[in-house]
Amino acid sequence: MDYPVRSILPSSSLCSLYNARWGVCWMNFEVFIISIAVIAGLILLSIAVCCCYCCYCRKHSRGRPDEEEERLSRDREEKRMQSLQRKHERKMKHDEIRKKYGLLQDSDHPYSRFENE
Repeated sequence: MDYPVRSILPSSSLCSLYNARWGVCWMNFEVFIISIAVIAGLILLSIAVCCCYCCYCRKHSRGRPDEEEERLSRDREEKRMQSLQRKHERKMKHDEIRKKYGLLQDSDHPYSRFENE
C-alpha cells in the first residue's frame, strides 16, 4: 500500500503506528518519532545547561576583579603618573624660560621687568 502523502502521520484506520513504516521498509515510524523527540530534548537540555552555566559564570566573575581589569588599572595608573611627570617637567622648563626673560615675579635676575607704581 502506498503511504498517504497528504498527512504526516497515517490514520489509525489504515494501520497502527507500530506497523507504519517511513521512507524505507526497515524504519518503524513509532521508533522514528520517539528517537527524534529524544534527540530534540537532549539538544534543548544542553542549550539550557549552557545558558545557565554562562549566566552563573558571568555573575561570579563580576564580583571579583579579574587579572585583565587589574592589569588595565595598573597601566592606567602608570600612564597617569607619567603624564604628571611630563607636566612637571614642562612647568620647570617654562619657569626657566620665564626666569631667563624676567617674567617671574620673584626673580632676582638683573634684567627683570620694571613695575610701574
